[in-house]
Amino acid sequence: MLVAGFPAGDFQTNCYLLAPAEGEEAVVVDPGQDALDGIEELCRRHRLRPVAALLTHGHLDHMWTVAPLAGARGIPAYIHPDDRVMLTDPAAGLGPQIAAMLGGLTLAEPDDVRELADGDVIELAGLSLTVDHTPGHTRGHVTFRNDEAILSGDLVFAGSIGRSDFPGGDPDQLMASIASRFLTLPDELTVLPGHGPVTTVGTERATNPFLTGLQPLPAQPETRS
Repeated sequence: MLVAGFPAGDFQTNCYLLAPAEGEEAVVVDPGQDALDGIEELCRRHRLRPVAALLTHGHLDHMWTVAPLAGARGIPAYIHPDDRVMLTDPAAGLGPQIAAMLGGLTLAEPDDVRELADGDVIELAGLSLTVDHTPGHTRGHVTFRNDEAILSGDLVFAGSIGRSDFPGGDPDQLMASIASRFLTLPDELTVLPGHGPVTTVGTERATNPFLTGLQPLPAQPETRS
């Protein structure tokens, strides 16, 4: 699997392009602030053709340019329904202080929005990605994984974990998501986080101070409405 990425915008949010190989279709994960130029550069460099945009969650720094990207490429955007409101109301997930800094910023939904559910297996661009609902950072946070890597969004970083003090965050849910959806994964699995350097599940299990003493828990299947 080809993984290409770059830190986008002021928030340095990792935007990734995944494809089976160079010259193939690709999925874009978390197109954040000012991400379009970087995405186009990677597409030129690796001869990639984006077919979908996947969002780990609805925070502005992860989805700022999803609508322009989807519109320019004529592709769908995927997000969990619990975070969909943030596509048009980015302040909803950030609280009043940060919202005031945005100066009333409003965004538009992409024309084609598809909602994710826990346990979905997305078949796109020759890739198969399993969706795990991992609330705690936001209500609708998800991760995407296959046999090679997990796109962890703001669930787990190298040496740290996501914050849970924004609206919709819940520290107990966050730790439960990590215990049941991250620590149950193989040590050798590559972790592609939303911020910072690439790591592995085993490295975080052994060295991440926020995971010390946290035991893996079996995931409970969610009931779909």
